[in-house]
Amino acid sequence: MADVIVSMALQRLADVVQTQIQEEVNLVRGVKREVDYLSSKLNTIRNVLEDAEKRRYKDKTVQNWLNKLEDVSNDIADVLDEWNFAVLKHQIERSSKHDEVCSFTPSSCFCFDKVATRRDIAKKIKGLKERLNGIVNEKDQFDFIVNQPVDAQDSTRVRSTSLVDVSDIHGRDNDRDVLVSKLMLEVVGQQLQVGPQVISIVGVGGIGKTTLAQLIYNDDRLVNSFELKIWVCVSDVFDEVRIAKAILEIVMGKSSDLNELESLLNCLKDSISGKKFLLVLDDVWTEDYTKWEPLKNSLGCSGSGSKILVTTRSERVARLMHTTEPHHLGQLSDEDCWMLMKRVAFYGRSEEDCERLQNIGKKIAKKCKGLPLAARFLGSLLRFKDTKEEWESILDNQIWELREAEVELFPHLFLSYNELSPAMKQCFSYCAIFPKDSKIDVEMLIRMWMALGYLGSIRSTSELELRGREYFNNLRMRSFFQDYVEFRGRFTCKMHDIVHDFAQFLRKTKSHNPNGRVEARKNASFQAYDPSLVSQVKVYRSLIFQTELPSKLFDSITCLRVLKLRESGLQEITRGIENLIHLRYLDLSGNKLTTQVLGRICKLYNLQTLNLSHCGLKEVPSVIGNLIHLRHLDVSRNRDIQELPETICNLHDLETLDLSYCGRLTALPEGIDRLVNLRHLPNDHAEILYQIPQGLEQLTGLQTLRLFHAGRGWSKLGHLKELDQLSGSLELKIRLCDREDVDEARNAQLRNKIQIRRLIIWFVDAIGRAEQDESVRNEALVALQPHPNLRNLTILDYQGTEFPGWISSSLNHLRVLRIEDCNHISTLPCLGKLPELEELSVGTMRKLKFVGREFLGIATASSGVVIRFPKLKKLSFWNCPRWKEWEDITAEEEGNATMSIMPCLKELKIDECGLRKLPERLLRKASVEHLTAPDFLPTIQREGLWLEDQSAGIRPLKRSYLQQMALYKSYETPVSVFYG
Repeated sequence: MADVIVSMALQRLADVVQTQIQEEVNLVRGVKREVDYLSSKLNTIRNVLEDAEKRRYKDKTVQNWLNKLEDVSNDIADVLDEWNFAVLKHQIERSSKHDEVCSFTPSSCFCFDKVATRRDIAKKIKGLKERLNGIVNEKDQFDFIVNQPVDAQDSTRVRSTSLVDVSDIHGRDNDRDVLVSKLMLEVVGQQLQVGPQVISIVGVGGIGKTTLAQLIYNDDRLVNSFELKIWVCVSDVFDEVRIAKAILEIVMGKSSDLNELESLLNCLKDSISGKKFLLVLDDVWTEDYTKWEPLKNSLGCSGSGSKILVTTRSERVARLMHTTEPHHLGQLSDEDCWMLMKRVAFYGRSEEDCERLQNIGKKIAKKCKGLPLAARFLGSLLRFKDTKEEWESILDNQIWELREAEVELFPHLFLSYNELSPAMKQCFSYCAIFPKDSKIDVEMLIRMWMALGYLGSIRSTSELELRGREYFNNLRMRSFFQDYVEFRGRFTCKMHDIVHDFAQFLRKTKSHNPNGRVEARKNASFQAYDPSLVSQVKVYRSLIFQTELPSKLFDSITCLRVLKLRESGLQEITRGIENLIHLRYLDLSGNKLTTQVLGRICKLYNLQTLNLSHCGLKEVPSVIGNLIHLRHLDVSRNRDIQELPETICNLHDLETLDLSYCGRLTALPEGIDRLVNLRHLPNDHAEILYQIPQGLEQLTGLQTLRLFHAGRGWSKLGHLKELDQLSGSLELKIRLCDREDVDEARNAQLRNKIQIRRLIIWFVDAIGRAEQDESVRNEALVALQPHPNLRNLTILDYQGTEFPGWISSSLNHLRVLRIEDCNHISTLPCLGKLPELEELSVGTMRKLKFVGREFLGIATASSGVVIRFPKLKKLSFWNCPRWKEWEDITAEEEGNATMSIMPCLKELKIDECGLRKLPERLLRKASVEHLTAPDFLPTIQREGLWLEDQSAGIRPLKRSYLQQMALYKSYETPVSVFYG
């Protein structure tokens, strides 16, 4: 991690020199000489950091030396921040005098009125030089090896075997049964598959992957299923020669004298040819496909039904090895952890001792959080502790605080940790800042990494975000994160408690007082700052608070880069926040803020991310334009904001401006075209944001625009013409007036928006219903043809008389289609040929009278294989009161084995429609599992079917109608139809 911090300091030093050259700014006399000196010393130290990091957790003196190095590197970055802040502050103050906020021009005769600032920075640089000299001199006593790579194998690694004590395994019966079934299954179409099928077990270190593989390998059900069973422990070095030799030794019954890979693989190919085998490759790490490919090819001639079972910590490895579907190994129950733990802890104890300690032991078992390795570790720790007090001491301590964890538990996690790059190590260990079991917002986490400099110093935020996403995905694939889910477009994850303990262990070595977390506990009250809290802030350079702020806190933690005060119930931000000049990330969302507080915040000129969501703001002050480094500004959910200041357009680095749920916002600033780096403008639920200036069309890099009003008195659809980078979701609210609007629809060129996945076309305040206006309506929708990549389409309140041809002919990737309030259309288009359509909803079509064969896309005379609605799962019709007939297929077509209709249909809903007869033959071809049709219920009851109603018991009803509808398994009441 020191390498990352030193690299950050070196980059900042380089930036200072570059700024001085470009802007001819000289705050400190001889600044280039001073910068070169510091850079030289840091580079000298950097050459030994790999060896130092390797020794960090074994040698406390090395650990202390690295801590001092990281401290001085951070302090260098802080002083350079002060240098930059002083320059920026002078520029802003000078510009303000001429009422030209943020309109800066470099000056060759740049000087400062405040000599004290200059002297203070020069004094700090002198002090840094002295400290750095001491660190460089101290380095020599450790005899570090220059550029010595960290050895991932340094932790003791015992090679696994297939032997296992089955009685020592708990809680894996279901996993075993699932995987044994997969191994015994003869894959349909296996003749098309090259080589054996690969099945992977994926999970965090210590979750029990190897143990499960041993359990499966020795399962009695597999004894007669394979000619050969082979176990190879691969470990982190994927040695193809060793692996091939190990396989050959079992296949041939003797060791091989061959040493060349080519000869070994040819011999292996001959030996394995036509034989059905089970090969277990335990503990695979390599992500280099070129290592795996030769071995895979040599196994390609095996017998039908051969399987390879792989255990790995990385989902990326599972994918690389062409796993059909990785089996993610879950956590054990608390009871299973207790069974594992007590087997070790109670060994040799009397029954009386076991009863006395059992209740405490069960509580301790919950600390394992389903990790077998932790259960065995705690069991071994308790085995030699005899008193109740000693057991309670283990219960009360955090695992990461136990000295024994460093020796017995964490080495298994170090194996995965040492595979990471220095930057990813820093990103991972930083996550100790979050409380255990908390949901971590992935986008927020990446922005924190960005604010702390862990992602480098690339100018473009989008590039940094891309790198941050890559780091996160790498950590997730290696099982450092779990429970990765999406909710309303936001992704969250969690860390396993033991993984979190490991992250805290990594961080504790950098703090004198590791007991307090950086996050303040709920309901805590601070009258003065807590020294342990200040110590933690200096380690993480971050502070997350959920309660009242200490009155003097900001006097002691001016080094902050990240400050998160979300929903802290703050009535007033503690004075002194304007002194946090290093701050890059500030989240004040969910607190009621005043204009005065915002004015103080707008003096934090280094801010890159500012979250003011849901703060009850009525206006955004014009001084927001002072934050010229701002890249992400969130003012969403401030429903009283009616306008934005024009100065917001001075934020040339701004890439995200979140305006969602700003319900009273009516317009955007006229100078929006100056936001040349704007990429994201989420404005969903900004329902009266009618005026978007023409300058929007110049923002060709814009990727997010959720809502766009177009038509008379609103914006013009043509403003979207050049915005071909738009992606995600787009809702168009269109006011049709005349043929000019048709031209604007063509100018929007939606067909070129290749990355839009969800499109809503909503015609509001439509033109009159006169016959001469019919062509305008029809042509407008024709002109709005989207790109074929569209996944989700909604059409609302369309008053045309027919749907355009593109709706059924070009949307080959469409999965969801909603058609609502289209009250002038009497028939549906040919939708049955859409190959990917999964959900179709048709509602409030008051002129719909007839659904014919064209809806399915069946010609009068069909020949060959016919599949209509091949992937449709949900179909619903509602509020179509004039719909009387749904044309059925013929008896001949029903019996035609080559015709398939809705083979995947699970749900059919028909509500508030005039239809009284279902197309029986058509639906018998489908596979409906759930039918919601309240209007049909009286008819069904009159026909006298057996029908079970949970509210009224069983009613005797006739079977004839059931035979027509035998495919329906359940009704909405809830009711169930069955043969009586």
